[in-house]
Amino acid sequence: QVQLVESGGGLVQAGGSLRLSCAASGSIGSINVMGWYRQAPGKQRELVAIIVSGGSTSYADSVKGRFTISRDSTKNTVFLQMNSLKPEDTAVYYCNALIATISTRSYWGQGTQVTVSS
Repeated sequence: QVQLVESGGGLVQAGGSLRLSCAASGSIGSINVMGWYRQAPGKQRELVAIIVSGGSTSYADSVKGRFTISRDSTKNTVFLQMNSLKPEDTAVYYCNALIATISTRSYWGQGTQVTVSS
């Protein structure tokens, strides 16, 4: 059984920073991709940032230059450093990982709320 556990959400004023963490645990063979998605009220879930096993990263245009995704492969953990936060960044942030165990599949965390006040 694989689990993703997120932490680090909260309430912050516009212009502030938060750091999200997501740790994968369980019967993990290898982690191919880890990433962050977000879902604001009344909107579809959208990709924020991903990092692949080789270290390459990709970001949504709306967060480029403000957010940084990183990974500690030794701890199966992914981080999202969020700077210069805006009210439109308010959403539930979900961790996602493409993990190989017996087969390769996508796993989701439970989500962590990020609220940015103006």
